[in-house]
Amino acid sequence: MRPNSQVFKHKSSHDTEREFGGTLGAICIPIFLPLTVLFLISVSRSPEASVLQWPPPLPSSDQLWDPLALVILLGWIALHVLLYSMPFGKVSEGLVLRDGSRLKYPINGFHSLCISSVLLMLLVGLRAPLGYLFELLLPLAVCAIAVSFLFSVYLYIRSFWAPSHALALGGNTGNPLYDFFIGRELNPRIGNFDLKYFCELRPGLIGWVVINLGMLMKEVELRGSPSLAMILVNSFQLLYVADALWNEEAVLTTMDIVHDGFGFMLVFGDLAWVPFTYSLQAAFLVVHPQALSSLGAAVIVALNGIGYYIFRKSNSQKNQFRRDPSHPSVARLETIATATGKRLLVSGWWGLVRHPNYLGDLLMALAWSLPCGFSHLLPYFYVIYFTILLIHREDRDERQCRAKYGLAWDTYCRRVPYRIFPYIY
Repeated sequence: MRPNSQVFKHKSSHDTEREFGGTLGAICIPIFLPLTVLFLISVSRSPEASVLQWPPPLPSSDQLWDPLALVILLGWIALHVLLYSMPFGKVSEGLVLRDGSRLKYPINGFHSLCISSVLLMLLVGLRAPLGYLFELLLPLAVCAIAVSFLFSVYLYIRSFWAPSHALALGGNTGNPLYDFFIGRELNPRIGNFDLKYFCELRPGLIGWVVINLGMLMKEVELRGSPSLAMILVNSFQLLYVADALWNEEAVLTTMDIVHDGFGFMLVFGDLAWVPFTYSLQAAFLVVHPQALSSLGAAVIVALNGIGYYIFRKSNSQKNQFRRDPSHPSVARLETIATATGKRLLVSGWWGLVRHPNYLGDLLMALAWSLPCGFSHLLPYFYVIYFTILLIHREDRDERQCRAKYGLAWDTYCRRVPYRIFPYIY
C-alpha cells in the first residue's frame, strides 16, 4: 500500500513540502551520519565498546586511510556494474510513471549474490586473508562516504538536464541543500542502467554479507573457529539479503523506487550506512566474543524464524495483490475501494496491522542482536535505529496514503487501528 507517485500533481514549478527537518536536516544529516558510522565502527573495535564512553575512541588519521580500501571498494562496485549488465535473469517493468511510461529493470540480483559467493569461496580456497577486512573497516567506510558525496554531487548536477516529469515530487524545492540531500531526479539512468535501482540492492547490500564473512574469518584467525554467535549473525543476515534479492522484483513498488528522488539520502544509505552499520554485530563479536548455550541459540533461531515468516508472508501477499488481485491466493481477501480505482486490503496479514512486514523486520532485528549478549548497548544500535526508522517511514507512508486515498484511508484506519505492533502501536 505504498503511494504511487503518478497520482500527485505539481502545483507550481517547485515543490514546497519538506521532510527530514527541511534545510536544517539537509545540513546536519550529511555531516552527522557519516561521523556516526565512523564512531560506531571505532566503538565496536574498542575494549570497552561503550557508546557512552567519553572521550570517544577516536581513530588516528593513519587508521582512516588505506589505498587498498579504495581499490577494493571501486573494484567491488565495478564487479556489480558488470553483473548488473549481464544478460541473465528476467526483465520486469516498474510502475507507471507520471508521463505514462514504465521503465524496465533487470531482475538478476540473486544471480549477482551467487556469483559473488562463488568468487569469495575461491578466494577463501586460495587462502586470501578475508579477515583483513576487519582492519580495513574504517578506511573502507571513509572511502564509501567519500564516494557517496561525489556521486550525490554528480546526481544533483545531472538532474538539471532531466525533463520536469522525471523529477521526484518533493525533491524539486529550489533549495539546493535540501534538493541535494533528498534527490531531484526520480530515476536517473545512463542509457538503460538505472543508478538508483542498482545501488538499492547491489554493492552495499551484498557488501554487508561480505563484511560479515570477513569478520567470521577474522574470528577464525584469532580463535581457530567461528563462534556459535558469529555463525548465527552471519546466517540470519545472509538469509535476509538472499531473500531481498530473490524477491528483487518487489522493490519496484517500494517508496524508495516509486516516490523518493535519488540524492545523498539514498546514496549514502545504500553505499555506506547499510554495509557498515548493519554489520556492527559481527564486528563487535570479533573483539567481544560471546558464549551462547544451545537453548539460547534455539530461542534466538525461533525468534528470527517467526520474524522472517511474518515479514515474507505479509510482503508476498501485498506484492501478489498489487500484481494480480484476481490470483487465487488473494482473490478472497476483503478490500476497500478508493477514489483512485485501487483497493486497500483489510484482511489477511494487512488486516492485523497496517505494516505487518515492519513487525517481522523488527523481530528479526532483535534476533540479530541477541547473540551478542546483554553486556553492551552497541549491538542493539540496529534495533533502536531501525525501530525509529520504521516508525518514521510509517508516518511518511501514512501521510502520503491519506493524501492519495482520502476517506477510504480513514475507513481503513478504523478497520485496522494498529500501525506496527498489535494492541500497542
